[in-house]
Amino acid sequence: MDTLNDPPTQWPWLEISIFVLSVVFVFAAIKIIVLDDDEERLVKLVVPVPEQCSPEWKGEVLEEPTIKVPPSSTPLYVSQQESQISGSSAIRCYCPANGRLLGLVNPSTPDGIDRAIAKAKEAQTEWARTTFKQRRRVLKTMLKYILDNQDTIATAACLDSGKTKVDASLGEILVTVEKLKWTIQHGEKSLRPERRPTNFLMMYKYNEVKWEPLGVIAACVSWNYPFHNFMGPLISTLFTGSALVVKASESTAWSTQYFGTIARAALVSCGHSANLVQPVLCWPQTASHLTSHPGISHVTFIGSRPIAHHVALSAARSLTPLCLELGGKDPAILLDDVKNLEKVASILMRGTFQSAGQNCIGIERIICLHRIWPRIVTILESRIRALRVGSALDDPNDVDVGAMVSDSRFGHLEKLVTDAVNQGARCLVGGKRFVHHRYPKGHYFQPTLLVDVTTSMRIATEELFAPICVIMRAASLDEAIGMANSTPYALGASVFGTATKDLERAAKEINAGMISINDFAVYYAVSLPFGGVRGSGYGRFGGEEGLRSISNTKAVCRDRFPGLISTSIPPALDYPIEGARRAWEVCRGVVELGYGIEMLRRAGGLWRIVKNG
Repeated sequence: MDTLNDPPTQWPWLEISIFVLSVVFVFAAIKIIVLDDDEERLVKLVVPVPEQCSPEWKGEVLEEPTIKVPPSSTPLYVSQQESQISGSSAIRCYCPANGRLLGLVNPSTPDGIDRAIAKAKEAQTEWARTTFKQRRRVLKTMLKYILDNQDTIATAACLDSGKTKVDASLGEILVTVEKLKWTIQHGEKSLRPERRPTNFLMMYKYNEVKWEPLGVIAACVSWNYPFHNFMGPLISTLFTGSALVVKASESTAWSTQYFGTIARAALVSCGHSANLVQPVLCWPQTASHLTSHPGISHVTFIGSRPIAHHVALSAARSLTPLCLELGGKDPAILLDDVKNLEKVASILMRGTFQSAGQNCIGIERIICLHRIWPRIVTILESRIRALRVGSALDDPNDVDVGAMVSDSRFGHLEKLVTDAVNQGARCLVGGKRFVHHRYPKGHYFQPTLLVDVTTSMRIATEELFAPICVIMRAASLDEAIGMANSTPYALGASVFGTATKDLERAAKEINAGMISINDFAVYYAVSLPFGGVRGSGYGRFGGEEGLRSISNTKAVCRDRFPGLISTSIPPALDYPIEGARRAWEVCRGVVELGYGIEMLRRAGGLWRIVKNG
């Protein structure tokens, strides 16, 4: 038979696929059987869904959307729900995208904060004794609920912050499930006791470092990512065996109640106390009672630099350690050898306009080398000009950029743009607040493109936290790095290009706590330690460093051979010391024996000990 004329052998792809899937299912079944015990079995949560998350819900549009209830002297601005409590201290919650009233929240008082901390402390005593398996079970239960209820969670975040559902998915849900998954898979390894080396003199000792629960931890978190900023510290705190008091922003008080219910329900369903998680909603003047409270063992603060000064001063009263994440002015350097500029432009758009620019690790400055500058300006101008602004829940298919949480900074943003233009910058797109024809009570700012910006302009140094794309030009990589380092901030940064030498140099010389090479903020999607330096704060959350930073780092030193070899004080050093000169010679001998560089010195040290001891 002429085999050359036979048809080519066809791989049995269907059979191979079935075999591979069968193997996967078998291993999955084995894993389920092995882990199917009380400490690992998942629990289905039943959490009441806020009526405002229903597509049919239509809240009352406020005449004056603000978080404070106006005084009774202005009845025109008071809603029907508020008619009996106008001028009260209640926090008024509304949707920034359309001005619809979400509800009212009674703020916590100092007494209420005391009670919350006391409850958390009592519950934490028992929680500290739980196993990592038990803690993983709680986190897995939360993970399953989030995966099953993504639409509801995203809707709640959008209602309270004004963002789009895509932004909620990427900035709220994806990063939260990543942190849950990472902690479930790697958290125990990060907190296991770690063996540490000994030395010649202490060779009979066994040394280790342990990470133990701190007690009650506080987190004061910002409004730009209400779900993730609530869940992030909660995940780490619970896994370390501590309890958490969360002071969420009054600007997103409504959704915090729902998110807190999810966490507390997961604890209860797994047989633990809901009091381990204590959401606190209060006005700023009350927050210092929490941050200075002697019952708090650690404070994580996410917010602005001016407020951080007050938090640090407050925490100092009880010597409470801090982790401060204070935002940034993150640069993205574009080298001249960028290959796929359209692809990079897409990353820059996401990094600049996600959550209407209200992103602490958002791209606030694009620094281009000369050859690439005209091309990126052309690409970004057409894209930014095409962006559609509006309420993503009302018009899900016609919105790219959502609302800002408040309009209180619009005047300042407009002034920064105007000042920059007066100093030589060019505003190619936007630059002003935007009154939406369908949602006139919403808080919208035009997507903006500002080019020819220099380091002397305030818009190049102040954190904008707004949908404003700033493009700057650099003549060389040296100048680009200098421009990147020209602000007080040093949180994150990006660099795009091809030459490895230039990329690595930029990554090394840019002042920042985090760097993405040919990407934007990817370090947050893989649970690396998160945080900055200089004006962006100090401390880290996320990853191994984040877990350990909110634990008690305890050093333990034991006898390696108990009962056989242990520390014995030489007679010459035993109290009361009989001869100080002889004792000194023994001490000198011990130092030389243990730490001498040359063998002759070490031998001499041993002789001193024998001679005088």
